[in-house]
Amino acid sequence: MNLSDSLKKIALRFPLLAIGILAVAAGVLASPDNPAKRKQRIVFLISEDSLNYEAHKTIPVFSDLLRSRSKYDITVLLGKGPNHAFSFPGLEIIRKADLVVLFSRRIALPTQQMALFKGYLQNGGSLVAIRTGNHAFTTRGQISEGYEDWPGFVSEILGCGNYGYGPVEPGTEVTIAADQRTNPILKDFKTDVFHSTGNLYKVTPLTDDHATVLLKGTDGKDTQPVAWTRMAGKSKVFYTTLGHPTDFSTEVFNNLLINAIHWGLN
Repeated sequence: MNLSDSLKKIALRFPLLAIGILAVAAGVLASPDNPAKRKQRIVFLISEDSLNYEAHKTIPVFSDLLRSRSKYDITVLLGKGPNHAFSFPGLEIIRKADLVVLFSRRIALPTQQMALFKGYLQNGGSLVAIRTGNHAFTTRGQISEGYEDWPGFVSEILGCGNYGYGPVEPGTEVTIAADQRTNPILKDFKTDVFHSTGNLYKVTPLTDDHATVLLKGTDGKDTQPVAWTRMAGKSKVFYTTLGHPTDFSTEVFNNLLINAIHWGLN
């Protein structure tokens, strides 16, 4: 007798038991923790800092835009505290995250929270990092007891360096890398060139020879990569040095981030 026949026999003799079995099965399939059924989870980690390009204002607006264009389960965590003793309330949520978006600057986290974030990446969690992400955990000065920074995050995870910045006045002229016009992250780009009022970040030489540079930027004197993807162990990583407040008012930049998130999740 096969399994189907057995279930039919149970249903005939014990109808209430059969109903219970079906109810349990339906509950398992509909469980919010069932990867086949639940929404993919995105967690934004941001800090309010006078030098963090108003991430605490731009990211909530961007997250609403993302909600309107997708079915992701989205949480925005705004951290608190001074940079040398910073924390994200509810950071435990990243244990169930599929992708983390990082836009924080020069913070040290409680040792337990830093271990949680490192564990997320070691387990292959995807990451999208924006602008000040290249010194997200590179603090300056004394760190409070029980807190931890991570200067190696820049080279180990983002695959670049942090070698200073270009002049503010010219901003950055951004172009698509010649061999990446068909890259899915650059889908819906209506122009090969656009301007950012944010100054150029100096990140080369990249520490990952296998990184895929998507966009390049110039301030008229210097040219640097401004967006790329790479693998950090099992984690898919997208990083862009763009992210000036005015960038978020442009369709091209919002499309870039949304497509990068789609890439990180699929």
